[in-house]
Amino acid sequence: MRVTADYPPIWLAGFAGLGWLTGQVLPHGPAWQLPAGWAVVAAGLVLMGVAALTMRRHRTTLDPFGQPRNLVTSGVFALSRNPIYLGDALILAGLCLIFRAPFAALLLVPGFVAVIGTRFIAREERLLARDFPKEFAAYRLRTRRWI
Repeated sequence: MRVTADYPPIWLAGFAGLGWLTGQVLPHGPAWQLPAGWAVVAAGLVLMGVAALTMRRHRTTLDPFGQPRNLVTSGVFALSRNPIYLGDALILAGLCLIFRAPFAALLLVPGFVAVIGTRFIAREERLLARDFPKEFAAYRLRTRRWI
């Protein structure tokens, strides 16, 4: 694992901080958004946990800068090529609801997805295409990047 602050959880924390700041400066949204936000955060955490366990079971790296040892296509990976990043996006959306900044989520979640896509997913998919050319090509055709 390389030593850097350029990791998805750091980006998630930064975007969540922007959501929190927005909620502090311009709180908005209905009262029901707090429990809905917690439910969305919980869904994101569960999705991430299941995906991480699946990757561990297949003995491949969780480190976005690591070398993949296996191509995981089963379980939640049959629904999304990036269930951990999808979980991150759900957490961010849920936090925006909790912070009373749902309209901020309309900018922050796509911004986060764009950053993750360019900084991490592009590299990861290049490695998978190089290391598992036939398998990844087939997987890519049948499974969407997000959902």
